[in-house]
Amino acid sequence: MKCTQYFLHTRQRPDRAIIRDEWIERVIEHSLREERQADGRIRRWARIPEMDNRALRVILLADGETVHNAFFDRDFEE
Repeated sequence: MKCTQYFLHTRQRPDRAIIRDEWIERVIEHSLREERQADGRIRRWARIPEMDNRALRVILLADGETVHNAFFDRDFEE
C-alpha cells in the first residue's frame, strides 16, 4: 500500500493505530461513496463490521492509490 509521510505520522496516534491495512484496502476497493475534493484528492467511505459498523474514511491523493489519511468518520451519512 502506497502512503504519504503525513499518513505514516498520523497513524502513530492511538485513535489511528487501531486502523488495519486490510480495512483501508477494503475502503479503497469497495467504497460506499466517493467524492473528489477541490485539490484533486479522493474521499472514500465504507462500513467496517469489525468496528461496530463504523464508517472509515480514506483520503487518497489524486493518483487514486496513495493513502494520505484514514480515520473513523462520525459524521458519515449514507
